[in-house]
Amino acid sequence: MTHVSYVPVVLVLSFFQHKTLFSTGLARRQPDVMDELRLRNDLQVTKQESQVILYWNNNLTKEETKKYSVKYILSYTFFDTSQERKERLREKRKRIRLELHTGFKAKVKTQVFMKEKEDLIKESSWTECTYRSPPVYIQNLSCIIYNISFLNCTWHIKAEDPADVQYFFSYRHTEKDFKCQQYIKNARNKNIGCHMKDISFKPLRKIILNISAVDLRNNSRRLSYYKGFTPQKIEKLNPPVNVSVSLENRSIKIHWKPPPTIGSGEKKCFKYQVKITNSKIVDVTEEKYEYPLLRPTKKCTAQVRAKKEVCITNKIWSDWSEPVIIYDEKTVDSMLLSLTLIGLLIFLGSLMICACRRYGFLEVITTPFPGPTDKVTTWLAEDESHHQKQNSVQMEMQSEIILRISEGNGDGDIQQHTHLNESEDL
Repeated sequence: MTHVSYVPVVLVLSFFQHKTLFSTGLARRQPDVMDELRLRNDLQVTKQESQVILYWNNNLTKEETKKYSVKYILSYTFFDTSQERKERLREKRKRIRLELHTGFKAKVKTQVFMKEKEDLIKESSWTECTYRSPPVYIQNLSCIIYNISFLNCTWHIKAEDPADVQYFFSYRHTEKDFKCQQYIKNARNKNIGCHMKDISFKPLRKIILNISAVDLRNNSRRLSYYKGFTPQKIEKLNPPVNVSVSLENRSIKIHWKPPPTIGSGEKKCFKYQVKITNSKIVDVTEEKYEYPLLRPTKKCTAQVRAKKEVCITNKIWSDWSEPVIIYDEKTVDSMLLSLTLIGLLIFLGSLMICACRRYGFLEVITTPFPGPTDKVTTWLAEDESHHQKQNSVQMEMQSEIILRISEGNGDGDIQQHTHLNESEDL
C-alpha cells in the first residue's frame, strides 16, 4: 500500500522539478532574445488606380525569420468614417480600395512568436502613415438592379468640381468591361447617372464600378473612382406574382408566389410583408398569410412585397403588388342586405312561433280531422241498401212487360225486346 502511494508522489515531484528548470531556462533566454531582436518597420505606400498598396519591412534576418513565427497587425481608418479596421496578417503588404474615400490613416506593428507554442516573445512599436488622395468630387454613389437585367447607377457631383471635367461610367463583371449605354445628366450637362439594360449578371461575381473623371480640354483622365457590389445585394425584386385572396370561415387567406431573381430562388431566401387596408404591415416568411376578418369596411384590399434576407442580406424592398380587392362597396352592400334579410326572416319566424304558442294556433293547425260518426255510417249503409232494392224492382217490372208483349205477336216481341235491351244499355 505504501509502495503504491509513493510512486505518484515521486512522479509529481519530478514533474514540478523539470517544469521549474524549463521556466528558469526560458526566463534566462528571454532577455537575450528581446535584446537580439531590434524590430523596426519601414512603411511605404503605392497608388494604383482606385487602390493603395501598403508595403512594410522589418530588420529580421533570414535565420530569425525561420527560427521564429512572425505576424503583423495592421490598423487603418478612412478620413470620412470613424470605424477602425484591424487585421492580423502574415504577409508584408495590404491592398486597400479607396472607392470614394479621400484618404486614410494606417499603422502597423510586428509580432514575434515561438514556433512551438506560439508564445509572444516581442513586438515592435506602431509605425504610422497618412495617405491623402486627390480631391474627390463624386459622392453618394448608389446602384440598383431591377427587372433581372436592368442596372441604374446615380451619383452626386460637388459644386466645386472643375467646369471642364466630365464623368464617364463603366463596370467590370465576369472579367469583361462594359461601357454606359445611356447617361443621365444634370442642369450643368454633367453625367450624374447611367442606365443599362439587357445585362446578364452572375450572382456571386462582384460588379466593379468605375467612374472616370476626364478633363475635356486635353482629353486626359484625372482620376478614377471605383466601388464594388455583389449583384444580389443591390437587386430590387419585382413584386410577388399570382397574388390571390379568398374568404373562408370569417378569415382572409392570401397566397402568392415569389418573384423571379438573379440569385437563388429557394423559398427560405425570401422575406415578405403584407399590407391590408386599415391594418398594420405584417412580416411573413411563408408564401401565405391568414388573419381574421373582424368587421368589413367599405373597401378592403391586400398587397404584398418581397426582399431577400436569409440567403443574402438585401435592404431593398420590392414595390407593392397590385391591390387585390377583398371587399368593395357593391359586395359590402349586397352582403349587408343579405345579412339584413336573413336576420329579418329569422326574427319574423321567431315572432310567429311565439304567437302560435301563446294563442294555441299550432294546436288548431296540427289537430287531425275527425272520422265519420256511427250515425253517418249507419245512414250511408241504409241508403245503399235502399238503392239496391229500387234497382231490383225496376228489373222485375221490365221483365214482365217483355213477356206480355211476346205473347201478343212474335215479330213485335223481338223488336220490342231489342228496343228494351238498347234502352237498358243506354
